[in-house]
Amino acid sequence: MNSIKTNSSAMTALQSLQATNKELLQTQQRISTGYRVGTAEDNAAYWSIATTMRSDSKALSTVRDALGLGSATVDVAYTSLESAIDVVSEMKAKLVAAREPGVDRVAIQRELTELQSQLQSIANSSSFSGQNWLSVDSSAVGYNATASVVSSFSRAADGTVSIGTISINVTNSKLYDASASAAGILDATRDATGVVSTTGFSISSLSIASLTDSATDIATLESYIKGADKAITEMAGAATALGSVKQRIGLQQEFVKMLLDSVERGISTLVDADMNEESTRLQALQVQQQLGVQALSIANSSSQNILSLFRQ
Repeated sequence: MNSIKTNSSAMTALQSLQATNKELLQTQQRISTGYRVGTAEDNAAYWSIATTMRSDSKALSTVRDALGLGSATVDVAYTSLESAIDVVSEMKAKLVAAREPGVDRVAIQRELTELQSQLQSIANSSSFSGQNWLSVDSSAVGYNATASVVSSFSRAADGTVSIGTISINVTNSKLYDASASAAGILDATRDATGVVSTTGFSISSLSIASLTDSATDIATLESYIKGADKAITEMAGAATALGSVKQRIGLQQEFVKMLLDSVERGISTLVDADMNEESTRLQALQVQQQLGVQALSIANSSSQNILSLFRQ
């Protein structure tokens, strides 16, 4: 039945064209944004997961930066410890030379004094981003004998998050401590065997200028040599510990980088649009749109045919 009140064909063609236009708009949005799921309206579950993963990705990126900062701080302390070991080794050699009877110990002491000043300079300048692990003041407010580097960010199955850290014991690596109740490797008091004690001498302040060839002074000089040797051993141990920490930080940096890449791939799988698929779909929808417009035009023109029935 043909009716001038209701054009069923036109209504059907219009609905089909509207559906095509809706799909075409969606495809154009995907192509322009690059996202298959751009808002919660597209897919609430995937959008929620992707939003959480993006947040975690930013946190992991910050962890990577923190690891880089920690690696640089450890590297500065390690490099400075190596330099300090070289200087104390030179002091040890000077002390051994001073053990020879008849040598000018005053002249050797001048060299030792310069080496002691160099050690202080090395420790004071071993600072990175405001952190100095070689020259400290353990009595200062806020001092922490354990330094930490943020190393990981993780999310449990129940949604709770946790932060992992790598700890470094600064007590074992400090060379100087300004506190009256503590000391570092170089300003610690050592006994005749070179072991840290409550009385004796320190590497940072020992002096041989007044020593003679007497048995007592020779014994004192030998204790200085033993003290320097002990200090070298202690600094080597501290450098070894820092080297191990540096290696672990490097491994963690590689892991975090790979984890970030995995998270990005996961987000891409959930929400990114397949541009090959979308471009093919766009062309098909454009053809459907053109056909829909033509179908609607034909359906609308059918009403005009009724007028011919009333012509005389």
